[in-house]
Amino acid sequence: MGACTSSIGTWMQSTAQSWLIYDLSDSTILLGLDRFLGEIPIVLLSLFGGVLADRVNRRYILLGSQLLQMICATILTVLLVTGAISKANGRVWPILVLSFFVGIAQAFGGPAYSALVPSLVDKEHLPNAISLNSIQFNLARVIGPALGGTALATLGAAWCFGINAVSYVAVIFTLLIIRPSFVPSATKASVFESIKEGIDFVRKRAAMVPLIGLTFSMTFLAVALMQFLPVFARTILHEDEKAFTYLLIASGLGSVAGALVVAAFSKRRGLGKPSLIVLAILGLLTTSFAFSRSLLVSLPIVFLCGGALISMFAMVMSMVQSIIPDDMRGRVMSVYNLALRGGMPLGALAAGYLIPIFSLPTVLAWNGVLMVVISIYFWMAHRDVASL
Repeated sequence: MGACTSSIGTWMQSTAQSWLIYDLSDSTILLGLDRFLGEIPIVLLSLFGGVLADRVNRRYILLGSQLLQMICATILTVLLVTGAISKANGRVWPILVLSFFVGIAQAFGGPAYSALVPSLVDKEHLPNAISLNSIQFNLARVIGPALGGTALATLGAAWCFGINAVSYVAVIFTLLIIRPSFVPSATKASVFESIKEGIDFVRKRAAMVPLIGLTFSMTFLAVALMQFLPVFARTILHEDEKAFTYLLIASGLGSVAGALVVAAFSKRRGLGKPSLIVLAILGLLTTSFAFSRSLLVSLPIVFLCGGALISMFAMVMSMVQSIIPDDMRGRVMSVYNLALRGGMPLGALAAGYLIPIFSLPTVLAWNGVLMVVISIYFWMAHRDVASL
């Protein structure tokens, strides 16, 4: 319940922050840079976060991560309330700096959280747990943008950031009362030796390297659809922040539906081929969305995109988690998170620079085509993934 509450606040802030940056700057480059700065710490620090998650009580790591994110949301609220950030001065850099610090918190919190969930359930229930966790996360994607869009339109962005800051209280309380089964074992290995052990595990375990590559490709190409929805709503559909909120809600509802489907049919094996099929479908949907010029047409497409994206995410996550021993989980999941989250800033930054040159619909269309190509490539060249 605490995680869901925090996720709602996070999505409220994300909704307001994307719109605020574009409203202050009218720049897709800065919008992409914000995503880049929020994700690049994960690329730089995630492997260290994975080692920490295998050596230290994972609850303590998550508590520190949540506290830092709460502080950043509070500072952003104060900056807006005091007018240090406003339309008059067009000051964006404080938002970018705070995004970077949130990224640092998530670089350590991500591996700890990914490793904590399996220690709360039996292994045979792991795919369902992952899917159900995706459901609560994506329920927040529905509720958060709805509340965020309403607060943004009626009260202003400061309320979205302030509510997010308060929401961390619930998740911090939850972390204080749970008791995971995993107890870190003592080790004399250095941090870099532990990182090497995690990387060696990924290299030597069948299908792990292709799964990591598939994850990176998916996030690199799919992130543009969600990151640049404010641009699409304003410049392509010629709508306001309410339409942007509707698109986010539709995506969130689709994600919940996709997670429910995976939870109902998930199993330890047999997810490889369905995941590649879903990636191809996501590519076709993304290309279709690029050609839409109507909100009524865009809403069902983005609903299906949300469902396909979360289904792909849940299936790949289930395949990865099912083959990791618990004492290696933090380090291996840090490699996975590095691919998952590393693709996001690079994809957002690349799209942010390409959009002014080729247009947003063109970039989205080509991203969709590339997803279909990658799906076919993995189906043909990496049978070990298709056979999982």
